[in-house]
Amino acid sequence: MTPAYELLQLSDTHIFANRDEVREGVDTYQCFIATLEHALANSTPDVVLLTGDLAEDYSRAAYLRIRGLLEEIGRPIYCLPGNHDHLGRMIETLSRTPFHFLETIRLGPWVIPMLSTWDGDRGGGRLGEEELHRLRDELEASDADHALVCLHHCPIDVGSAWLDAVGLDDGAELLDLVREFPQVRSVLCGHIHQELDTIVNGVRLIGTPSTCYQFQPGSERFTLDDKPSGYRVLRLFADGSIETRVGRVAD
Repeated sequence: MTPAYELLQLSDTHIFANRDEVREGVDTYQCFIATLEHALANSTPDVVLLTGDLAEDYSRAAYLRIRGLLEEIGRPIYCLPGNHDHLGRMIETLSRTPFHFLETIRLGPWVIPMLSTWDGDRGGGRLGEEELHRLRDELEASDADHALVCLHHCPIDVGSAWLDAVGLDDGAELLDLVREFPQVRSVLCGHIHQELDTIVNGVRLIGTPSTCYQFQPGSERFTLDDKPSGYRVLRLFADGSIETRVGRVAD
């Protein structure tokens, strides 16, 4: 079956103003370049999704570096904030074409709400009543047959004690809400720096590796995995089905 639309998800880039700065021993800037090149060589996205934690040092210069790398690829780019982001500087630099900040996407029979879980730099996130109400209003008002909900923080525990402690405070409320709308086919997130594709109480939850370093699944304490940087490609079909795969860059 020919896919109606293809999405490229890039998440948790952790870019610095200083392109030579590293985090956890990883050159996040060069990793992002390599990951982007690999992704574009192995996919033909209609839309690029940036799902948070884009700038590690909250600087305008870091967002400008991201903008400079992406604005010439010829695709619309939709972004949302993570706990490491600075809202004001992100809005300032990533709200002008081809970038769209927290704008809902409409692709044929699909609607894709982009949500903010930003709650300061405490690590964890929260949608809050305003974002939950916005999502409800958009799903009620939309005539789309299918919906893909995007956010930064994962709404469920992933089995790592330290990571689950900085998850989404109102994840259960989000899942209760989307279960009311059968057109929601999946919830897509970043933040966890690892792969996830599971079904919880009828809701498909998809998480994506970071474009830099990865977290070891199932770890009690902060532990890095040895897997290389990655991205996710999603194909959205007219019947509401989703095909997805993770791509990874060689070490």
